[in-house]
Amino acid sequence: MEAKGFRVDLSQASWFKSSRSGPNCDNCVEVAFVGGAIAVRDSKNPSGAALLFTPDEWDAFVYGAKDGEFDLD
Repeated sequence: MEAKGFRVDLSQASWFKSSRSGPNCDNCVEVAFVGGAIAVRDSKNPSGAALLFTPDEWDAFVYGAKDGEFDLD
């Protein structure tokens, strides 16, 4: 996969879900840190498309989530 200046081989990626995801949870995403980028995919469709983020984009998302930026009111 090539995007945002990264060329990564997702076939060798180690994917993981949040430790807060239950074992029978079917609406999760999986994350892999690979080639200096962060890849995200739908856990229900591991052979489907993945999104690729730069470290700065990932940090902005994580900090926003921790700060409640995406909470529904």
